[in-house]
Formats: sequence, structure tokens, C-alpha cells
Amino acid sequence: MRIGLVGYGKGGRVFHAPLIASLSGATFVGVVTRSPERRQQLATDHPGVKAFDSIGQITEAGVDVLVISTTLKGRPALVLEAIEHGVAVVSDKPFASNAEQAQALITAAERQGVLLSVYQNRRWDSDFLTLRKLIDAGALGTITRFESRVERYNPDSVGNASGGGFLRDLGSHLVDQAMQLFGPVDRVFAQLHYTADEPNVDHGFFVSLTHANGVISHLWGSALQNSQAPRFRVNGTAGCYTVEGLDGQEDALLAGKTPKTEGEHWGAEEHRRWGWFEQGPDRERVPSEKGRWNQFYSQLQSAVEGHGELPVNVLDALATTRVLDAARLSAERQQVVEMAAVEPHR
Repeated sequence: MRIGLVGYGKGGRVFHAPLIASLSGATFVGVVTRSPERRQQLATDHPGVKAFDSIGQITEAGVDVLVISTTLKGRPALVLEAIEHGVAVVSDKPFASNAEQAQALITAAERQGVLLSVYQNRRWDSDFLTLRKLIDAGALGTITRFESRVERYNPDSVGNASGGGFLRDLGSHLVDQAMQLFGPVDRVFAQLHYTADEPNVDHGFFVSLTHANGVISHLWGSALQNSQAPRFRVNGTAGCYTVEGLDGQEDALLAGKTPKTEGEHWGAEEHRRWGWFEQGPDRERVPSEKGRWNQFYSQLQSAVEGHGELPVNVLDALATTRVLDAARLSAERQQVVEMAAVEPHR
């Protein structure tokens, strides 16, 4: 499989290029970027991987898949351009600015007969895989409340609209994970947080989801939280699972480590980062599953070769986008929004 990447900012450079370069049986063809600085970074990071000026130029060189990792504002147009060139496409998240835009991209891919997926890599976080294993095994009993947070103190990121605000950017991960675990959402309530200096770009959010199966999901994201609460706290009739801190794959990639350099040790969490199972006075460590962001590209490779499903179904990304639309509407109206009232007609 021949893979091309569009964009070499933090997303392309850190979250995609190292995984593409580590994929067995695939060729990292090149990166579309006109920035002299990023071209130099590419030459340093991946000697021999070519820089291209345009999507048309890289498709002429021959690619089976194009991965689009640019800012949200211009991303849908680039996804559409790649679709029109007839190659499989992976869009970074968030998939689109709203559900109408997301549906238009899906319709274009269907019309062109090309595969389209979305990079929801946090489905392969260590803590999420561990939680999913516990739920599937029935270790927590019947789940009643799911709490999920990504909180940081990073003032420099406040006002950064490249991902459409924290709700649209980080929220796309948290909503996707909640819906993967507990299914469709009936009702949404949300609050968004702004600073006086940046009144138009949210830097934090709280979202409450009522799933059709009765589970309540509470989701938080923040760029200005000095004291981070647990990443997950999941209450069930048979116990509670909690885990602190974020999955370590992002830090590993930032440190220059990759699945190729680390081999079987990739994604392994040090035992002090494992979560806890608690019930009454009983408390014990839960060994963490290995994180596997590289699994996204392995599954993508199989799907492109006709041997399995895409790693992320684009209709899942559409459903997540609809929930995020409802969350913004809820925050504006300061009321609960029924999903049935905001579902667009195809």
C-alpha cells in the first residue's frame, strides 16, 4: 500500500507520519506541504520521503491512500479534492465543522466509490482498551455512569481555532468513545467555557449524554485545568474503574519513539500508571492493555486490500458530529437538546 500525507504540522508530523513509516508492507510516498520549514523537518525526520506541492502532484506519483491532516477550516475541501482523485481517504478529526458538511463528504465518497475513514485513534488508547475489556467481561456489572476527561493546563492553546475549539476537537474523541461503549444518544446537555480574551473559541466544555440504553455519560475537556481529575471513572453495579492520566503513546511519539523502534514494547504502560478496580473497601490494580494506535493503519491496509472493514466507519464520525452539533446548540440555548430534533434528513 502506498500512502501519502497532506499536512505536516503537529498532527501530520507526530500523530501520522511515524505510524505510516512503521507500517509493514507499506510505502510512505510523501507529504503535501509548501512550507520550507516543514519540508526541512520532513527531510530530517524521514530522509528520502518526498515533499509535494499539491494533491494532484502526489496522486500522479501514485498513492492508494491520502491522509488529510490540516486545520479544520480547510480540511473538508482537501478531503473532497482527494475523493475526486479517486483514492481512499483518511480525514483527521474532527471530521467536519457540522453534520451537513460531514454528510456532503460521505455522499461525495459514495458517488466516487472510494473508501473514506476518520482517524479516531483514541479508540486504541491503552486505558480505553482496558475499560472495554472490563465491560465486555462483565467485571463492572451494569454500567450506570461513565465519566471521561481530557484536562490540561496549557494557556498557549487557548484561542487556537485550528480544531474548531475544544468541544469540536477533543470532544470528538470523548463522544466517539462514549458512543462506541454505550451506543446512540437520545439527549444532550452542554456548557462551553470561554475567556474574556477569546470569547469566540471555547477552551473547555462539559457534556452530558443520555444514551438510548439508559447509561449517562459525563464528558469534560479543558485547556485551563490546574488539577486534573481521573481520565476515566466508570461506575457499575459490581464496582468502579478509575485511571489517572492520558495514554502514553502521544508522549512516546513526541519523544521520537515509534512502533518500529519499540517493537513489542510499543503502547505498554508502566505499572504505576495502571488503573484501579474498587468495590466498597476492596481496591486492586488493573493491568493495562497495550495501546495500539498503529492498529488503525494495519486495519486500513487490510480494508484497502479488500480484506476487512475500515478501522473507523465514517457513519460513526457522522453520528459523533451530530452529537457535537447538539452540544453546541444546547450550550447556546442553555437547555437539554433531544437528538431526534436535530437529526438531518438525507
